[in-house]
Amino acid sequence: MMLTSKMPGAARAVLRQYLSFRLGGLEYALDYRNVRELRPLSAMDRFAEDGTLLNGVAMSRGVIMPIVDMRIAFGPRPPQHDPRTDVIVLQLTNCVMGMVTDGVTDVVLLDDKSIQPMPGAARDVDYLLGIGETAAGRRLIVVDIDKLMAIRRGRELHAA
Repeated sequence: MMLTSKMPGAARAVLRQYLSFRLGGLEYALDYRNVRELRPLSAMDRFAEDGTLLNGVAMSRGVIMPIVDMRIAFGPRPPQHDPRTDVIVLQLTNCVMGMVTDGVTDVVLLDDKSIQPMPGAARDVDYLLGIGETAAGRRLIVVDIDKLMAIRRGRELHAA
């Protein structure tokens, strides 16, 4: 959902909804339009275990999808499932896929002007869109989830 702000004397800011989630002690955000559903990991019907990063195959509402454990991709620690471990079911350009996170935080509104470019070498990573700051001052790393998942599928997803 996009909203247009009506601030007097300012250019119209387009607000967009982002889903925020935790991974390895940091908060990330992805465009909410890519979110199909949110499920606790314990509620997923998992029927195949593949490896570490590609955590297996699951079925949700009749759709069979790969499950990627982003906790492994973004940190060296082994996955420990607890009640806060969430799966974000994503509708990507070419597929439906589940993404395991440390937990979903909430839905936030960001406008394009509140997302600043990534500092340093991270600027060259195309799936990192920038650092977004909410009206309350919360900072989130904004990711292009289609690009991030394309990299994971294309490289070492099956080798992990």
